[in-house]
Amino acid sequence: MSDAAQPTAAEVRAAAEAVKTALDRHLAAVERRTGDDDPAVHEAFNQLAAAGEVYDELLYDRYDEVTPFEIPGADDSLPPYTGPEEPHAVSVLIRRDYTVAEPPRLLAQAQRVEAAEFEDALTEDDTANTVPGALGILFGEFEPDEIASRHREFGLAEGDSTLWVTAAEEAAEPGEWLEAPFEEADPQHVICRFDVSAVFDRDDTDDADDDADDDAGVPGSLLDELADDDLEPLDRDR
Repeated sequence: MSDAAQPTAAEVRAAAEAVKTALDRHLAAVERRTGDDDPAVHEAFNQLAAAGEVYDELLYDRYDEVTPFEIPGADDSLPPYTGPEEPHAVSVLIRRDYTVAEPPRLLAQAQRVEAAEFEDALTEDDTANTVPGALGILFGEFEPDEIASRHREFGLAEGDSTLWVTAAEEAAEPGEWLEAPFEEADPQHVICRFDVSAVFDRDDTDDADDDADDDAGVPGSLLDELADDDLEPLDRDR
């Protein structure tokens, strides 16, 4: 990190004071706890973890030093499990974030899918010429896992993602939760969860940038391929 980008000594000191304040609040919440699952303690715990992570990062950036404290991961911050001991059904809740990094590539892919769908017929529909329309076409055509594995082809950049496996006594009736599919997610019924985020691998950032540079240097981008009449359409089997 360059000197210009380094945090100031005052910023590091302020972060240290924030940790001290969070420690006092956490202890006070623990002393006043009303039970094993007190939400005030849970909230104070999260605030302390966040303050410690900020301080640790600034301390390293400014002084190339670390703390002896380990910030708990997402699994450690889950409330105690209170679901059925032997669940007869599970729900898998998945969130994946993307950035539209290359809109022209996204539009080109959607237009290609639309052209393959309607063959050579001309339509007045310009859905594939807008980013929302292109996203609707691609996510409607490809499975989410295929989007995840080929996101660069679609002009997308990965963000954070999480997967929760939650327990239930029995499976929901068909169509029962479709109007609000994520409304009843209960953290206390989470059997396990798996998170992917850049905050977990800051040390790998440079390697990731190198990989991106390597990919950018590969001859023949997807947009170049789109001009090749001999190419077969993308596999759209679902």
